[in-house]
Amino acid sequence: MDLVIIFAFLGTAIALTLAPGPDILFVIAQSISQDKKAGIVTALGLCSGLLVHISAAALGISALIYQSTLAFTIVKYAGAAYLLYLAWQAFRTRNQAAATIESRPTMQYSALYKKGIVMNLLNPKVSLFFLALLPQFTNEAGMPIALQMILLGLLFLLQALFIFSTISVIANKAGRLFMNNPKIAKRMNVIEGTLFTIIGVQILFSQK
Repeated sequence: MDLVIIFAFLGTAIALTLAPGPDILFVIAQSISQDKKAGIVTALGLCSGLLVHISAAALGISALIYQSTLAFTIVKYAGAAYLLYLAWQAFRTRNQAAATIESRPTMQYSALYKKGIVMNLLNPKVSLFFLALLPQFTNEAGMPIALQMILLGLLFLLQALFIFSTISVIANKAGRLFMNNPKIAKRMNVIEGTLFTIIGVQILFSQK
């Protein structure tokens, strides 16, 4: 692939990753409410989910889902239901977050990793995003289009993981300045629940 195309794609990918969105907000929330490792593990889960979306876009599966109203609707409702369930859990446990950052119970890293994967996989907008973005940076005169899309997708994944991990460290350091305040700590689950609700509703009413 042409280096100019690669750098153009990388610039676009970085800009899109840094834009406020559900993934980056979810990583920030975990980094603040728990620790930087929780944010990084969450990012690993989200990026692991990207592997499926990248493969689906390269193999044309995303296009089939996009063309199938039933398949798109099933994925959309499953994703919305899961996120609203996470929102309900966050609101239900809001009073448990009143402890300081040292004594507050934390979610297991394995659970966060799985949550990141499921959250990413059940968002049909991610598949459509790669389906629309990757072909714009391919070259018919080069290697097979599917292989180009996979390589570009992996490049997107690596830069996203790096940015999310960096943000996790920064967010955790900033969060420690105020998370020892029980009143603020208590609101973190409410903020997280609100975030899940907003994302879930957005997915629920998303159109192809």
